[in-house]
Amino acid sequence: MLYGIRRGILPHLLFPIGGYRKEEVRQIARAAGLGVHDKPDSVEICFVPDGDHGSLIRRRRPELATAGTIVDTSGNVLAEHPGIENFTIGQRKGLRFAAGQRRYVLRIVPEDNQVVVGDREELLSSGLIASRVNWLLDAPPEAPIACSAKIRYRHAAAPATVTALPDGAASVRFAEPQSAITPGQAVVFYDGARVLGGGWIEKAL
Repeated sequence: MLYGIRRGILPHLLFPIGGYRKEEVRQIARAAGLGVHDKPDSVEICFVPDGDHGSLIRRRRPELATAGTIVDTSGNVLAEHPGIENFTIGQRKGLRFAAGQRRYVLRIVPEDNQVVVGDREELLSSGLIASRVNWLLDAPPEAPIACSAKIRYRHAAAPATVTALPDGAASVRFAEPQSAITPGQAVVFYDGARVLGGGWIEKAL
């Protein structure tokens, strides 16, 4: 997102490859002899090439002790885990215990090093609260606006109503409940192909 850029500056910006499709950019790079022309797309954390971000955290912050327990929504302990950094909201595989039925990560409670699991239906939420919202408008909207909202990279933008709140926050209400709304992820608001703004998910509603 273009933090702090005024609309008056936008007409003077140049995006030299903005009109090309990805495969065309790869062809240009190949013709120029650039070694990155066949580099795989980066859809994960680019500085963790092996995808093991848990290992990275343990190497960089060995003093952090995040091992704890996996519990159900009633608080019953189901298993122990080596660290909350190994889990994400909505995760089903790799829970490292025999659940007997499909369980999904519903919440991660850092203060207790707990991972809460439950049924898939329990992942559904009707909305969210976002903070540090950056509006690509003249000013935050004074009334709720209908738009589509995207809550992660591979999420299909869903119809929603967004209301600007004080202190740079916003409330998002979806027309249909969405699965695995995750604090810490970005949410982006669209009007068709136009980006209206976005912020950081604080909590699901």
